[in-house]
Amino acid sequence: MFDLGWGELLVVGAVALVVLGPKELPNALRTITNLTKSARRLAGEFQSGINEIVREAELEDARKVAQSMTKGSISQAIEKAVDPTGEMKSSVSSLEKDVKQISPVGPIPPAPPMAAPVEPAAIAAPQSSAEAAGDVAPAKEEAKA
Repeated sequence: MFDLGWGELLVVGAVALVVLGPKELPNALRTITNLTKSARRLAGEFQSGINEIVREAELEDARKVAQSMTKGSISQAIEKAVDPTGEMKSSVSSLEKDVKQISPVGPIPPAPPMAAPVEPAAIAAPQSSAEAAGDVAPAKEEAKA
C-alpha cells in the first residue's frame, strides 16, 4: 500500500523516537496498533456486508430465473438450448409426415389378454374312470381306515 522498505521504516522509527521520546513511544505504538486493528475490523465488516448484498442479489436473480422456468418455459428453454435455429424440429416433423404417408398401417392394436394361470389343485394325478364315477374310494381314505 505505502511501499515502505526497511530503510524507510528505520528512518520513521528514529524520527518517532526523537519526537516522542523513549517514555511515550510504547504508548504511541500501542495506540497506533489499536487504531490499525479497529480500521481492519471495520474494513472486514464492510467487505462482508458488500459480499452479503452481492450474494442476495445473485440469489434473487436465480430465484427469478427459477420462477420463470416453472411457468411453462422449461420446454422452450430446452428447445432453445438444443435447437436454436429450429432446423432439427422441422426435419423431424417432415420425417413424421413422410412416415405417415408411406405406412398404410394404422396404430398397432393392443395385445390380447393372457390366459389365467392354472391352479395347482387342477393339476392332480389322473383319476381312473372308476374313481371318477365314484365307485372306488381313493386309496388315501382306505389307508386311514
